Amino acid sequence: MRLVGPNGEQVGIVRVEDALRLAAEADLDLVEVAPMAKPPVAKLMDFGKYKYEAAMKAREARKNQVNTVIKEIKLRPKIDPHDYGTKKGHVERFLGGGDKVKVTIMFRGREQSRPELGHRLLQRLAEDVAELGTVESAPKVDGRNMIMVLAPLKKKSEAKAEQRRRRDERAQASAAPASRAPQEPVV
Repeated sequence: MRLVGPNGEQVGIVRVEDALRLAAEADLDLVEVAPMAKPPVAKLMDFGKYKYEAAMKAREARKNQVNTVIKEIKLRPKIDPHDYGTKKGHVERFLGGGDKVKVTIMFRGREQSRPELGHRLLQRLAEDVAELGTVESAPKVDGRNMIMVLAPLKKKSEAKAEQRRRRDERAQASAAPASRAPQEPVV
């Protein structure tokens, strides 16, 4: 087996018995790191530390993993301009945060005979938020509703990093004036 020392140095190809003896002398464990290699590779190390570092790498990978969230906004075809602005603000916030947005227009009664009103409203919304997101699925009728999905231009991880950076900048800006304590007046 190929043996790697505790500091990463190559010891060479040794017999398993010799590797176990070296591990016992150094008060370390013999850990097989590449069993499928020819010859197999083993390293002298503290196995508890190795397990801890592997767990930390796995945790870091999970932390950076992105779970896609679909937020939903519901509208009516005859929405008031102020209400439209409020809903558009929600869509912008969701897209800015890296989430997908499902926009649903609900038709009631005679509104169902005028699907072009809903289509026009969805197109207007897509144009208004074009700098933050794109249309992932075009407007389509689903029973009494019309549905469109908007996807963000930024990935969720990028959006989170930007939010973290902005929060840190604000914290530093607010901490800077507080650090300059007023001097005692000279009497």
